[in-house]
Amino acid sequence: MRSDILIIGAGGAGMRAAIAACEKGADVIIVTKSLIGKAHTVMAEGGIAASIADVDKADNWETHFSDTIVEGVYIGDWRMAELLAKEAPERVYELERYGAIFDRTDEGKIMQRAFGGHTYKRLCHIGDKTGLELIRTLEDKVLHSKAKIYDEIYITKLFIKDGRFAGALGIEMRSGDFIFFNAKAIIISTGGCGRVYKITSNSWESTGDGLALAYNAGARLKDMEMIQFHPTGMVWPPGVRGLLVTESVRGEGGILLNTNHERFMLRYSPEKRELDARDVVARSIYYEIKAGRGTAHGAVYLDISHKGADFIKRKLPGMYSQFMEFAGVDITKEPMEVAPTVHYQMGGIEVDPYTTSTCVSGVFASGEVASGLHGANRLGGNSLADILVFGKIAGDNAFEFVNGKEFTEVLSNEIESEIERVKGYIREGGRNPYNLMDELTTVMEDYVGIMRVGDDMRAAIKRIDDLKIRAREMGVRGTTKYNHGLLGCLEVENMLIVCEAIAKSALMREESRGGHTRSDFPKRRREWKRNIICYNNGGVMDFVTEPVPDLPDNLARLVKPEVYEDE
Repeated sequence: MRSDILIIGAGGAGMRAAIAACEKGADVIIVTKSLIGKAHTVMAEGGIAASIADVDKADNWETHFSDTIVEGVYIGDWRMAELLAKEAPERVYELERYGAIFDRTDEGKIMQRAFGGHTYKRLCHIGDKTGLELIRTLEDKVLHSKAKIYDEIYITKLFIKDGRFAGALGIEMRSGDFIFFNAKAIIISTGGCGRVYKITSNSWESTGDGLALAYNAGARLKDMEMIQFHPTGMVWPPGVRGLLVTESVRGEGGILLNTNHERFMLRYSPEKRELDARDVVARSIYYEIKAGRGTAHGAVYLDISHKGADFIKRKLPGMYSQFMEFAGVDITKEPMEVAPTVHYQMGGIEVDPYTTSTCVSGVFASGEVASGLHGANRLGGNSLADILVFGKIAGDNAFEFVNGKEFTEVLSNEIESEIERVKGYIREGGRNPYNLMDELTTVMEDYVGIMRVGDDMRAAIKRIDDLKIRAREMGVRGTTKYNHGLLGCLEVENMLIVCEAIAKSALMREESRGGHTRSDFPKRRREWKRNIICYNNGGVMDFVTEPVPDLPDNLARLVKPEVYEDE
């Protein structure tokens, strides 16, 4: 198949990129590992961060910019933060023009709610189903565009010829057929890597495929140690452990309690309390559980019952039904049990802030898979703003890149070689990929989790190296047609790259900052105001660190200076 632009991923970032590119006249193909409309974007329930000031009149892009830099603990890319803060309002109004339905104020304006780390009530929302409404709206727009959509296709390799993207090979899971996509440019919008951890809010697709594809193609990965543990995931029953309990519960007045019925956030964060940044709240819950003040299921309580049944069912209908159906808990009458769950990756593919291009010509990235905006900790609501703002930027700039360019051909023997590599996993007596996946996710959960220490991470790296050797012996029976075992082999390959990058970056960063907390280096350190970059150096993962660019004077005045605890 041939197109100007190939987009991998049909979540919010991929679809917004497709809309932008199609509007400029590009020929676009979208492929997705899952189904169109089935993306992790739907798990961003709380809202879209945008300083439209419909509720708090004092809000503006400058405050949103400052909040993003400060809560990213000063290692985010200020250029991306500035773009997001300035462009998010127009992207929200644009989404409304596309047909999105928002909750309304009494005056008929877009309703906005409070969220952790935001100075003002800034999150534009639709109950607690904002991500779902965003996907529904963008999907409708894409289906009425000229973009061609192919679902249940798993991309196995990107082909680079003379330093430029030339195409990608995918396997259509329904038929087992291989498809080569010849394109002038690619936009990677595959989402995050939460499934490399045992307990996560992420859906099954989030195995870091886009990260590994980009890394193998020569792109650089940045800030991979920065993993966001959302403070509140379900813990019981075991089948739903990790499922997201939206921050909207706290934004609408929910409070956290330990088993002594103490509102413990008054101790950890007396001013912001439950609405402090996610890393702060997640660590506070972790400390309470470790101190023996957690429930029998290893959780704390989140209680919003004091707000009344009518309020809860109107503002949080998804959470009400989620707990009733999955846990038999009526949140209008009793508290929820919650504990931290892996939710988001702040790091990812390094991109140019103004174009989303990577260091590989013709390769772009947008959404969660791309790094830079969020630094060491993402503000709630900035993820949906991110995919709208940088999805559009990716689509616009990919079009500018391909305009007037010719296709680059890939030799058929190179394509056949990749097909044979993938087919090589179909054999008798191979190792079960899902056993290796289970072992890998356990290693990450136990050794590179919410609280990290050098010896544990060194142990994790050793285990990952051992798993890389054993992964060469993976194999499954059957054919290429709808073979989930074969998919598992390919996913394990990618997960091992991602886990190595996370663990080694985390071991390098000898401080605690945002989503990265080390018990052996508990303080933030000036010398680590740097980004860690990893890249493929002839088949070996190599690393460099680079200083975070200083803010220009006109933006520096907006941000309170960083305070270092070791000085």
